[in-house]
Amino acid sequence: MPNFGYHLARLWGSLVRRFYRVLLPLIARRRVTSPCSVELEVFAYSNEETLPEQVASIRSFLRYVGRPKAFTVVSDGSHSAGSIRLLQHVDSVVSVRQPEAVPADLPEKFRHYLEVHPTGKQLAVIMALPRGSPALYIDSDVLFFPGAAHLLAQLRDPGAAAFYLADCQFAGDDRLVRGAGEEQGPVNTGALLLFRKLDWSKSISRFLELTGEPTFFTNQTMTHLTMHENGALPLDPAKHVLQLDDQFIFSDRYADASLVLRHYVNPVRHKFWTSLI
Repeated sequence: MPNFGYHLARLWGSLVRRFYRVLLPLIARRRVTSPCSVELEVFAYSNEETLPEQVASIRSFLRYVGRPKAFTVVSDGSHSAGSIRLLQHVDSVVSVRQPEAVPADLPEKFRHYLEVHPTGKQLAVIMALPRGSPALYIDSDVLFFPGAAHLLAQLRDPGAAAFYLADCQFAGDDRLVRGAGEEQGPVNTGALLLFRKLDWSKSISRFLELTGEPTFFTNQTMTHLTMHENGALPLDPAKHVLQLDDQFIFSDRYADASLVLRHYVNPVRHKFWTSLI
């Protein structure tokens, strides 16, 4: 028997996204009232295809967390001039830039990965953070909710070099890990809060030992290893959610006023839009 709730949710999400995309020029110019200013720099890495998600994500941050010192969207190069202008109209703190040059002193094999591979370019953005102030890296498909004030408390009393979004399961490049023990405490790169530069030497060393090409999850596995090597802690998984267990039901099981954020990865991407409204 067809799962009507699931298919209806996907259809509803698709319709909302199309409507939102059509209205983007109006939505981007509608000012968001922020509750406070936040001593934080926010970074995202995205492309032209995820423009609707990126605009909605930025606006949800401004609405529920506050106005950061800067919100930098690092483009993969596919954004049109019009899309760049649209993003920058969302708020004066928003800017769009191209990826910066990768440090020349990195091993050539790793430098090539950071410069050429799509997820390697994302990793290059993460590795450069923070830049003096605490930095939050978020993917374009992350929505913030009224409970985001909890994030401000995290900023006041960090207690660790970094915090990461806990994944609901290990999703990584198995060639980089040494046994099941290293898969524990799975890290997702969708949301990372960084207070100081991290030591990436262990994960770079593992990368250099790879035979074959990097995969989609190579960057996430390198981040996973680095976070644990540097004593990073998970963000509260009850308030910072990455889950797939409500994929096949109509409603969003986690979207309520107590939530800080949810990362709507591909299997539940339609819920990004059903929850937005």
